[in-house]
Amino acid sequence: MSVSSILSVDEAEPRLPELNVVDVRTPGEFASGHVPGAVNVPLERIEGRLSELRHAAESGPLLLVCASGARSGKGAAVLASHGIAVASLTGGTRAWAAAGHRLEHPPGPVRAVWGMERQVRFTAGALVLLGLALGLLVHPAFQVLSAGIAGGLVFSALTDTCGMAVVLGRLPFNRRGAAPHG
Repeated sequence: MSVSSILSVDEAEPRLPELNVVDVRTPGEFASGHVPGAVNVPLERIEGRLSELRHAAESGPLLLVCASGARSGKGAAVLASHGIAVASLTGGTRAWAAAGHRLEHPPGPVRAVWGMERQVRFTAGALVLLGLALGLLVHPAFQVLSAGIAGGLVFSALTDTCGMAVVLGRLPFNRRGAAPHG
């Protein structure tokens, strides 16, 4: 593998036993189903785990996975900038499951967890509606809330970052079910 590359599901599946798979989604998303053998290192913790990830990459090819491939691509770019050879799974766990491959779940009942993109869409939509409703029913100044969320969404699209996802990722329901660190 080059310093940073991409692997399709068809390329990754036969190589799964030799790959060190790291899922960069939130612990809650990871607990809802992940590529077999994956360990969970949320994207916002990647830089704090560089030495462990470098060691893992030295013992076998490193593959980052997320829900769609976007976050794993960002994580791969961070690791590549530190000289760590890594690949990202194109299409993420969605593509993995769509290809008919099983997802692994932690022991116990499976919790239904919304993906981070769905959580962001719901929260942004709810806040826009709240701002509009309060602006109509209480005071027009509350419409600033809707404008602020709209501005945040535009900024998020232009910079390919998402502050709301970072905040939502810190909520307790996104932290439960984390894989042990180490």
